[in-house]
Amino acid sequence: MKANELPIINFLQAPNVQFVIPVYQRNYDWSNNECKELLNDIIAVEIAKRGTHFIGSIVFIHEGAYSTSEVKELVIIDGQQRLTTINILYVALYRYAKEASLQQEADMLLNMFLTNQYVQNESSKLKLKQTDTNSSAFNAIMNGTENEFNHFSNVIENFSFFKSEITEDNFQNILNGLKRLIFVEISLERGKDDPQRIFESLNSTGLDLSQSDLIRNYILMDLDPRNQNKIFEQIWNPIEENARDLIKQKSMVSDYIRDYLTLLNKKIPNKSKVYQEFKKLYSVKNEAYHQELENIKSLSVHYKKLINPTKVQDLKIRRELVYISRLEINVAFPFLLQVFEDADNGLVSDEDLIRILKLIQSYTWRRFVVGLPTNALNKIFMSLYSEVDTEEYFDSIALALIKKRGSAKFPTDEDLKTALRDKDLYNIQSKNRKYMFELLENFNNREHVDTSNENITIEHIFPQNPNDTWSTDIVPDDYFLFKEKYLNTIANLTLSGNNGALSNKSFSEKKNMNKSGNEQGYNFSRLWLNDYLKNIDAWNIKQYNERFELIYNRFLNIWEHPNVTVPVFEKTDEQSIFDAESPTHKKLEYFIFENTKIDEEVISKMYVYVIQKLYEKNTQLLLGATDILKLSRLPEDFRSAQDLKNGYFIEANLDSNSKFSILKKLLPLFELEDELLIKYADIENDSSENRFSIRKEFWKQLLPQLKNTHLYSNVNPSKDGWLSAGAGISGINYAFVVSGKYARIELSIISSSKEQNKKYFKKLLSKKESIENDFGKPLEWEELAEHKMSRIKYELTGVNLFDRDDWEEMTRFLIKYLPEFEKSFESVIKNLK
Repeated sequence: MKANELPIINFLQAPNVQFVIPVYQRNYDWSNNECKELLNDIIAVEIAKRGTHFIGSIVFIHEGAYSTSEVKELVIIDGQQRLTTINILYVALYRYAKEASLQQEADMLLNMFLTNQYVQNESSKLKLKQTDTNSSAFNAIMNGTENEFNHFSNVIENFSFFKSEITEDNFQNILNGLKRLIFVEISLERGKDDPQRIFESLNSTGLDLSQSDLIRNYILMDLDPRNQNKIFEQIWNPIEENARDLIKQKSMVSDYIRDYLTLLNKKIPNKSKVYQEFKKLYSVKNEAYHQELENIKSLSVHYKKLINPTKVQDLKIRRELVYISRLEINVAFPFLLQVFEDADNGLVSDEDLIRILKLIQSYTWRRFVVGLPTNALNKIFMSLYSEVDTEEYFDSIALALIKKRGSAKFPTDEDLKTALRDKDLYNIQSKNRKYMFELLENFNNREHVDTSNENITIEHIFPQNPNDTWSTDIVPDDYFLFKEKYLNTIANLTLSGNNGALSNKSFSEKKNMNKSGNEQGYNFSRLWLNDYLKNIDAWNIKQYNERFELIYNRFLNIWEHPNVTVPVFEKTDEQSIFDAESPTHKKLEYFIFENTKIDEEVISKMYVYVIQKLYEKNTQLLLGATDILKLSRLPEDFRSAQDLKNGYFIEANLDSNSKFSILKKLLPLFELEDELLIKYADIENDSSENRFSIRKEFWKQLLPQLKNTHLYSNVNPSKDGWLSAGAGISGINYAFVVSGKYARIELSIISSSKEQNKKYFKKLLSKKESIENDFGKPLEWEELAEHKMSRIKYELTGVNLFDRDDWEEMTRFLIKYLPEFEKSFESVIKNLK
């Protein structure tokens, strides 16, 4: 065996060589997704001038060393997917050059990479010799007859993708990028090397790289040694330390990055695709990327609190986080990351933070009692932060949750009462049982009772195996109800330190037991759960119902339903497309497909988006569904052709009902019936506008009017009360802030390090006089010592965002003073680096 590292073009342009894919190899099955990633890498390595890009190994065995064949045949043992894909890309480049009249480039591509120019035997002409089906498809793309090819082939699909991506602007970059690809060439000798054993060893390393390993390598690998050490020490190492479960001594970095991406994209990435999603998000390593690394580090500080709640210093916050941990509400982590970051920056008070943590418990615990599915929580929490209104922080979250319907609903008090009366709360997971009794017992207690004490156990008031006395102490109907219906329900359960002694005895004995002066009975208990039992002489259904009401009312105080008013204009709910009313004359507010939330009001755009995603998921299945949807590469086949993907078109001239009908037929075919949710726009919004839409409208009219500054040239309107733009140094931003009381311009100092922020602030403060002289007016300097962020601001008070009569004054203020504000800080900020 011989192994060499060399450029892929040296391998491909070798004269009189044919790369043979043997019949025993698996079919060529790379999809557009893999092709897109490869093409992005090829372009990126050229644009960034990174030197080379490694694409793996190609293993081959040389057959016919002593034959008289015109070409040397190399049988590909491993690497055929990459090799075939690169050949398809060269065909697409050749076809582009030919159609663009780049004759010299077309000849070069054809004769150096695709064909053996001077061989006589036609079967040896093509350098890539495929198996039967793929061979026919490859010949079709070489000859320009792919539209006549009647079978599904990944060769043709991927060629169509590459062809659609090649342009005049990137043609040369792709050619040059291909020159930078390197691989390991492994040449085997028949009789000396065992190809199967080598193939197996190449494809089973024993220990795969984790997603976090891949991300770490992506962040660090292309840096010079000095910056590599700097980023590792300042960014990556703190992330690894923060994202570590201290009890299990286990790294949670992969899980953390997954939660971070969920927060950012409002989409939950597959656990095995976290690295790919991260790489896709940060394919360009610019200033925004480095700013986001700081943000990832900053959020990791809060992740440490979530996975190690016992280490949190604040006692009240620690207690609520411990409860969330015990209930394993990990799906709320993406949402909580940003909530804790907001708390660090003073946007949320500690009091409201605790209320939010209790709200999450109320929501999830009520849902558990009522029996709603836990899998619905993923979609709820992944996008919940987008509902946050920082001016009404807690209420906006509570409102977002109580507006949920169906499997996502926040159970009402009546829902809870109905379920609580009949639900078996004894035979549930131990962690849930302990949580429930601990909170029930300790609500408003001055002294905390450790209900996890091994001497305190759950006691059935009416026993599981009652003695004979019970059958005479209560009427038969009550006996039957206890035995068959209420035995394991909450009103028949209590806590006792003497469960073994009380056992199956009569109620009177359980209440009064005092053997050897050990005070075993309910009469001697100091637990709240036994207070009612001290004051009754019998245990029957009447007393059961009275105790149930007491416990139910305590439930309502512990796991509260939020006391917020739902605006009357909120008429529509998020719902499955299968449950939705007719879309005629309706607009969307948004839709969610496969955990991705898309803000889109036009139904036709949703229709095209979903079909494109189905195409990417299983092209062959979609193309085969001709009885549901017509696809063609010929636009003249349609009244109004809509470009779909890879040269395919679909009919655009359909009414909304027809589009819904097609989607309802396609989704079950792909087993995705539950993956498309829609939210119709509220039809009464014109008379009662919500805060989010008003803010977005204000920013929309403001941004085009900005002059003498480039700060917001790449910023889009948002629903938030602020709009930020980078100041040229990581962790410092310029910001517009508007509310019902003021409009202001501020310099926000918000790096991941509180210590660094205060240093920046003090350095700027030392230049206060010259900055204010340049600006021409005094500024407000707020160190905010108790919070992580600091800021310097200039504010216009007495104006109200929600009064449109004030918009002109607010807009004039922001337009006038932003350029002057930026100019007064510009040189000072540069010197902070």
